Amino acid sequence: MKVAVVILNYNGRKFLEQFLPNVIANCDPMLAEVIVADNASTDDSVAFMRERFPDIRLIENESNGGFATGYNLALQQIEAQYYVLLNSDIEVTPNWIEPVVALMDADPQIAACQPKILSYYHKEQFEYAGACGGFIDKYGYPFCRGRVFQTLENDEGQYDAPMEVFWATGACMFVRADLYHQIGGLDDSFFAHMEEIDLCWRLKNAGYKIYCCPQSRIYHIGGGTLPKNSPRKTYLNFRNNLSLLVKNLPEHHLRRIILYRILLDWVAAFKFLFEGCPKDFQMVFKAHRDFYKRLKTLRKGRKTIEHKQVSCVYRRNIVFDNVLRGKKKFSELEGRDFWL
Repeated sequence: MKVAVVILNYNGRKFLEQFLPNVIANCDPMLAEVIVADNASTDDSVAFMRERFPDIRLIENESNGGFATGYNLALQQIEAQYYVLLNSDIEVTPNWIEPVVALMDADPQIAACQPKILSYYHKEQFEYAGACGGFIDKYGYPFCRGRVFQTLENDEGQYDAPMEVFWATGACMFVRADLYHQIGGLDDSFFAHMEEIDLCWRLKNAGYKIYCCPQSRIYHIGGGTLPKNSPRKTYLNFRNNLSLLVKNLPEHHLRRIILYRILLDWVAAFKFLFEGCPKDFQMVFKAHRDFYKRLKTLRKGRKTIEHKQVSCVYRRNIVFDNVLRGKKKFSELEGRDFWL
């Protein structure tokens, strides 16, 4: 099979019931196979799949190892040219696979690609997790075409050109199967959040490109597993962000960037506290503690990566530009401030 559309499920029976028929209806069976990988759900997801979708391949992982391990275990059992990592809370549209595959077929250097991702509830608006392609600033802060921090733009066709980006969202990521395994897949230690940015960075360090193909369009609910305002999500984001910097930054940038980023994290922690979010405040420091515990292992892992200055990195501090210079939209950022 050329394309394997793989939906990782954990206690998401309601999303499978709501969205899986739509995915099946919009996948040409001559091009793509739909597969559900269950991460040891404790609800009735598995029984539901067996009863309602007996013809859909179901992979049952023995435990819930999170997004990263769940996909790694499942994809080891699937043969295809392209994998599509697809969240269970997504509505796809007709012809959503074909433009991405055509783009990747035309350029073997494109290792991963995402479609345009819009909000399921506000269909004229970009969705937080990926929007129209992900970028990162030199201090590790991710943002997107169509989404800078909490500012979500309306889709008015302003980002409809296919474009090389820094990262493709794990909500809907097309990735070459051979490169996925060659690069080592998602990092199991991340569990969830930012593991797709780490994967894309490793692919870029290996000389490949990441793209967004806006000719493909999907709608995402978002926050289906962890809500946006979740202390657990705060912990994972802060811990994993430092981890991906240590793993992937060139050596001559590493120490300075990490020290500066830790300082900014402390500022963010006290901002949580002043905003009445003491649990998020605590999670930032717990994230730092656990990051320090794994630092030795992360440093060892650097030896397996050839580090270089990669493209699509914003050379300024996006936090500073957003808060103090009023840069709320991707289109307001100057192209000369990106490494190309």
